[in-house]
Parts: sequence; structure tokens; C-alpha cells
Amino acid sequence: MIRGVARKVFLGIRINPDLKNGLEKIASAEERSVSQICELLLRTAVQGYRKEGSGYLQRFLSRQKKEET
Repeated sequence: MIRGVARKVFLGIRINPDLKNGLEKIASAEERSVSQICELLLRTAVQGYRKEGSGYLQRFLSRQKKEET
């Protein structure tokens, strides 16, 4: 390990209660912690963004707009 570099860092975010509930259900079904599930989903999203660029996010943002109307 490189000195002075933490292996993990804390990230605190506020989310919708329904989203939290969904994450808890996934974590329970997969016998993982909510933190592990969030890290996996975030890691997958970052890889998708690196591969596809802003088009990756635009797919989800346009879908979200359609659901709001």
C-alpha cells in the first residue's frame, strides 16, 4: 500500500426514501451491505460513462424526463 493513501473514503449523499428502500431490498436479496451495492452500481456507472461519455448519462436523463411528464 502507498503511504498516506486511504483505500476507502467516505461519501455521504441524500437520496429519495424510495431509492433507499430499493437499495436495501437489493442488498438483502444479494446478501450484501447497502454500501457494497452502492459501490458496485456507482463503479458500473463510472465505467459506462468512461466508455460512452455524456451519451451514457443522456440516456438516463431523457428517460427520467419522460417519466416525470
